[in-house]
Amino acid sequence: MYNLTTTSTNAFKRVFFSLILLSASFTSFAQSDTVFVNNQRIACSVKEVTPDAVQYTLPGEDVLNSVYKNTIQKIRFKSGRVQTFAEATSYKQITGVMDYENVTITSVESEVRGLYKLGDVSSKAKGTTVYSSQERVKERAYRKLKIQAAMLGANTVLLTNQRTEGNKYGSYFTSGSSAETNLTGIGYSNAVPNFDDFKSLIKDRRNFMAIKQFRLGASSSDVSQDDVNKQFTISDVINENGIVTINGELKGEDDVKRFQLVNFDNSHFSIAYKQKGTAYNFVISLN
Repeated sequence: MYNLTTTSTNAFKRVFFSLILLSASFTSFAQSDTVFVNNQRIACSVKEVTPDAVQYTLPGEDVLNSVYKNTIQKIRFKSGRVQTFAEATSYKQITGVMDYENVTITSVESEVRGLYKLGDVSSKAKGTTVYSSQERVKERAYRKLKIQAAMLGANTVLLTNQRTEGNKYGSYFTSGSSAETNLTGIGYSNAVPNFDDFKSLIKDRRNFMAIKQFRLGASSSDVSQDDVNKQFTISDVINENGIVTINGELKGEDDVKRFQLVNFDNSHFSIAYKQKGTAYNFVISLN
């Protein structure tokens, strides 16, 4: 015979133990300092806040850990006091390619310490005539560099090389050369898509549809936007030191099998890759 009393008792025990575990979890956080970094919370004991970093130990350990301040949103101390950090709040959010104006370009290496390295970026701009303004050509190169960074989801670029050649006019008998600017750098971000959250979002689903394509070629004057209808199939999702990559197939792109997850929300996610000097970003529908 089905024993209702026993079943009810077992259910009560499960709820009771769940409440105990939940209470213990809250107690653990309450008895610790909490450092908010990117998409995670670190329960710890903060030992020192230096000009560049925060040093802490994990519960039950004596090993001193360190995290750069520009990756920390805030610290909630066990006393209840909350300390925010201007270094992290100064970074602007990149939600899509057209947020490229939010990208910051720096040549100071200390400003990207602790940030996530997303990939190399480069751009080239050349005047259409020998009379093209050097400054306008330079501005176009910087704009293209920001666009390529935003295609990766980067909100900061460490500029590693800049070469600018001004207008060189020839003599009466020779022709001159137009202005040209070449830039190379590395794209970084203080926040990246969370691997576990993305896996929970897509669950076991493998087939999706790409609905928009952004394309920026090495010789392109601007990024192109096109509505598309391409099937995208995921075979695996990998967490590589915090950077989420996707193994899969995008219809019509037979030479590309590996994509970088740029961002996601409840209705879309974006992927990026570079092929033969051209940068691509595709928006994938979750509907």
